[in-house]
Amino acid sequence: MELKQANRDKNRINAVSDKLLGFAYDFKRMKMFSILDRYIIRKYLSTFFFSMVLIISVSVVFDYAEKIDDFSANNAPAKAIIFDYYLNFIPFFTNLLTPLFAFISVIFFTSKLAYNTEIIAMLSTGMSFKRLLVPYFVSATIIGIMSFILGGYVIPASNKTRLDFEDKYYKKFRSESAYNIQMELESGVIAYFERYEESINRGYNFSLEKFEGKKLVSRLIAQYIDMDSLYHWHLSNYVQREFKGMREIMTMGERLDTVIRMNPQDFFISGLDAPQMTNTKLYNYLKRQKERGIPGAQMFENEYNNRFAMPFASLILTLIGVSLASRKVRGGTGLHLGIGIALSAIYVLFTTVSTTFAINGSMPSLLAIWLPNIIFTAIGIFLYMKAPK
Repeated sequence: MELKQANRDKNRINAVSDKLLGFAYDFKRMKMFSILDRYIIRKYLSTFFFSMVLIISVSVVFDYAEKIDDFSANNAPAKAIIFDYYLNFIPFFTNLLTPLFAFISVIFFTSKLAYNTEIIAMLSTGMSFKRLLVPYFVSATIIGIMSFILGGYVIPASNKTRLDFEDKYYKKFRSESAYNIQMELESGVIAYFERYEESINRGYNFSLEKFEGKKLVSRLIAQYIDMDSLYHWHLSNYVQREFKGMREIMTMGERLDTVIRMNPQDFFISGLDAPQMTNTKLYNYLKRQKERGIPGAQMFENEYNNRFAMPFASLILTLIGVSLASRKVRGGTGLHLGIGIALSAIYVLFTTVSTTFAINGSMPSLLAIWLPNIIFTAIGIFLYMKAPK
């Protein structure tokens, strides 16, 4: 019995020893791969930031050359041009083109690795192509998370400063008057203005109708309506009618002070307001707009969906770039870059067309914004299947 117990203990010790040796071997292999991972991640991110700085520098020069006449005509101060406009233009434009920067970066340095036979050397060690993609996807994930945080929570504040500058010194796009405003303030309560002047906080030919189901129960009209403070309004030359069955009660007067839960800022919404909101504010504002029937909600919905679709574009284009550029071809880096730029142009074209469909209401916003990602995911899977293994 003691001999059998000793043999069992010996077998257990040997098993534990074998597992420890296996773990040590796996750790050694992981350590070796971690060096390769760091190499690829470093090459990816360094190429990404270098191409970003290069392209943004050129873009700033061209943008300034295009707008210098307008800046001069509107007497824009140099300090405002630098700090209010370009200091906020750079992060906005960078985030807008982040997926394309990532794609060109992958094409550029991966084709150099393939041309120098480094990809073949990696695969010849027994590394699978799937394993080779890991550091690429780690890098793309870092870029995607960075893009999501910047686009959703940092850049909106800078967009407000940039757009205020453009409205003042470049091309005025904000209006101080709104026409034919109609919105649902709450369930069954609909307000209407023929015109509203923001500069004096006055509305003209105002009406407020209340419904119970489809039945009109009261109607308040006024020639003028002025805002005293938030939700506090003064009505001038008003007529109030209440319908109770077959009876109608009419009240008239020159002035009426009342509380109406509406904010004049909602009358002047436009698609340019969407980039100035964080993800949380954009979601809440979009929800409120839809409930109250304010026009222009489509632009807000497109902006909201685009902020989630763009980070995934970096992953999708990375898959396409690695699958495309990992094969050594006679044209080398130049051929890969040419194909990469062509695919980038097609991606931008797809994005523009699908966004137009969403704005026109020809396609649901969620589908239209994600359609380029869906199509290019299929292209990426096809190229992955054809990539050298």
